[in-house]
Amino acid sequence: MARPLKPNLAKVASLPLAGLILASVFAATFACALSLVATVSVGDRPWDVAYDSKMGEIFVANGAFVGPPYVPGTVSIISDATYAVVATVTVGEWPFGVAYDYATGEVFVANDLENTVSVISDSTNRVVATVAVGVNPRGLAYDPFKGEIFVADFGANTVSVISDSTNSVVATVSVGNSPRGLAYDASNGEVFVTDFGDGTVSVISDATNAVVSTIGVKSGPWDVTYDSSSGKLFVANYQDNTVSIISDVTFAAVATVSVGSGPSDVAYDPSEGQVFATNYHDNTVSVISDTSPYIVSATLGVGPGPVALVYDSSKNVVFVANGGGNTVSVIESTKASVATSSSRVQGQVAPWMGYDALVALLAIALAGLAVVILVRRRVP
Repeated sequence: MARPLKPNLAKVASLPLAGLILASVFAATFACALSLVATVSVGDRPWDVAYDSKMGEIFVANGAFVGPPYVPGTVSIISDATYAVVATVTVGEWPFGVAYDYATGEVFVANDLENTVSVISDSTNRVVATVAVGVNPRGLAYDPFKGEIFVADFGANTVSVISDSTNSVVATVSVGNSPRGLAYDASNGEVFVTDFGDGTVSVISDATNAVVSTIGVKSGPWDVTYDSSSGKLFVANYQDNTVSIISDVTFAAVATVSVGSGPSDVAYDPSEGQVFATNYHDNTVSVISDTSPYIVSATLGVGPGPVALVYDSSKNVVFVANGGGNTVSVIESTKASVATSSSRVQGQVAPWMGYDALVALLAIALAGLAVVILVRRRVP
């Protein structure tokens, strides 16, 4: 009778190593790369940015908060094809926030010191209406389902609701102390408002224009963004140096992520499944995975005082308003090989891979180890 052959344990034992090599190749091929591809000079103290998908342009609210006397604010318009300013529009005093309404092709700009909202036509780059709102309007959010613009009245503890068909206020909603930022949740028809002075987020139903819930976060929530893929809200807690992650189903915080100093704004990148956060005092932008455990996968240096940012879906880039100066930084975010990844990226789990790639590597290695254990048990 022929003697049964024993498996070559040396070859079997090499399976985990092979898994590691395979995972390394995978990670090297698909690691996420960040790079600062352009710096655009705009007006003084750019304080907010919005993306106009129809025109392929970025609208930048330049605060120019100098005075008294206070000089009129402006909006710089950047082409996302050339990264150059193609027009400048004069608006009210201290334009603080900006939002794009794609149904009307208009851009709404909150003028903090005038208690108004300027409405700019993106076809003519001219102001076509001025709407009186509450005291110190700051953040804005567009609700396409209702055709409305929600405006956070920082000094009045209210949210003004503007109809985009009449350019007039149709409702005023009382919220928490010092409302600052807003985000629209299309899946639930709700608007989330950061109450900077209370450390909370108010939830407004767009069907009733009433607050339906209040969510506790950390100190000084500045702005918020909605992640449609995970059904979660990301809130920048300026005074706590963290980002809170909230479920839009349970209205509960599911995680808190430490970022840089003075996080002021957040933007969601659906192409890469990640969230960008501006760290005002560090002159950096943190990149957070939108899936558990929500780690910071990279940190990139930008201009002075990054205060706001927006994701441009047609170019897969992020525009960052550097409120401490007069520039906008342009960040490219792609899945690229090690050879093309930016040397300026910091804080990754490994210098050449992100968190997801590391998880894949470990999974393959553990699978190989499991095979080794199984074979060893069956060897006579």
